[in-house]
Amino acid sequence: LSSSTSFLTMMISLTNGSDSKKQRLDESPPSRVLHIRKLPNEVSETEVIALGLPFGKVTNILMLKGKNQAFLELGTEEAAITMVNYYTAVTPQVRNTPVFIQYSNHKELKTDSALNQRAQAVLQAVSAVQDGSSPSSHQGVLDGAPPPSPVLRIIIDNMFYPVTLDVLQQIFSKFGTVMKIITFTKNNQFQALLQFSDPVNAQQAKLSLDGQNIYNSCCTLRIDFSKLVNLNVKYNNDKSRDYTRPDLPTGDGESTNKDHSFAAAAAAAAASRVALSGSGVSGVLLASNLNEERVKILYNKKDSALIQLSDGNQAQLAMSHLNGQKVFGKVMRVTLSKHQTVALPREGLDDQLLTKDFSGSPLHRFKKPGSKNFQNIFPPSATLHLSNIRDGVGEDDLRLLFSNSGGTVKAFKFFQDRKMALIQMSSVEEAIQTLMDLHNYDMGGNHHLKVSFSKSTI
Repeated sequence: LSSSTSFLTMMISLTNGSDSKKQRLDESPPSRVLHIRKLPNEVSETEVIALGLPFGKVTNILMLKGKNQAFLELGTEEAAITMVNYYTAVTPQVRNTPVFIQYSNHKELKTDSALNQRAQAVLQAVSAVQDGSSPSSHQGVLDGAPPPSPVLRIIIDNMFYPVTLDVLQQIFSKFGTVMKIITFTKNNQFQALLQFSDPVNAQQAKLSLDGQNIYNSCCTLRIDFSKLVNLNVKYNNDKSRDYTRPDLPTGDGESTNKDHSFAAAAAAAAASRVALSGSGVSGVLLASNLNEERVKILYNKKDSALIQLSDGNQAQLAMSHLNGQKVFGKVMRVTLSKHQTVALPREGLDDQLLTKDFSGSPLHRFKKPGSKNFQNIFPPSATLHLSNIRDGVGEDDLRLLFSNSGGTVKAFKFFQDRKMALIQMSSVEEAIQTLMDLHNYDMGGNHHLKVSFSKSTI
């Protein structure tokens, strides 16, 4: 497209006259035509269109390449308002360059398609993909403007540990603004569709993350471009999320903020672990700032302890879940230790009983390597999951048991078989305390109560 003023004047005529240079564009009333400024050089039409796709159908585009600007017309004014509101809070970027989006004074964008053929061809090709038809007649246009889509299809191989929507958002947001995510299971594999605001960010994420492990030697990311260019998200919950529409319902009557604190903690830790995968991380943790009156482990530093887990994956998971949690009234600090193992003392030399081998302990909840139960490892929360409940034990019995441990029971719910239940304490700290006190509690009849943290709420 020519950058000369006279040529641009020929290309565009607008129903309400030309933009007034005297009036600031950010004072313009809402319009489905948006003015985009400070675009990077050599930006493609596809990249500009991608800014608007998450919010609805893009019906027209005009590129002012000589001025690093563009006009984008959306199908409805409502879609344009949603787009402007979103980008007011989240700075839009094209090729890692911040751009500015404002309402235009114009209510409709009319372009001469004969003089704007390339932009119109790209728009038609994108529309064809959106509608599910074949854009083959316009494929040559798209070939010159890679990548093909802002939407990635993600498959998780060897998923021995849980991977959630929040984990994916944290990992992929390092490469650009994540707009929407949909997760699902297909052919017994966890999969996701993830939409960036910019196709270039999608391409960068694919190049950097494809084949990487979220955890050491497992949870491998397999990434490809989706044929879709826009995701239609109906609900904001733990299966799908539209970050441009926080007002969407959950679809199940539950709050979208449930378990957000520990989900975010797990996600942030998982995001950092991508860079550590395969690095042979130690399985030994150093826990410090412990309550000396309640815990005495290291001989010379009685507020610290070394804990060895079975492998580096579990050590990192425990660190991400437990660092910063309050235990016995003090905020516990958990870091990776420089030690590779915790050495057991020779027999008779540990007169203060500061070291113990838990390899054969009945306290383990997850013993079988690669078990699907590893997907049920969650950070501390106020809600606890109870299992192995003895026949005849009722709600009142369990409420009394947990109340006598020093906590306040806020809610209780039996599962259908009454061998499992959820119990909600008044705080996360109370839940941690009661879990430590009552996990493996002898209920008689060779039934030992199993207690773990839950991601659910009652």
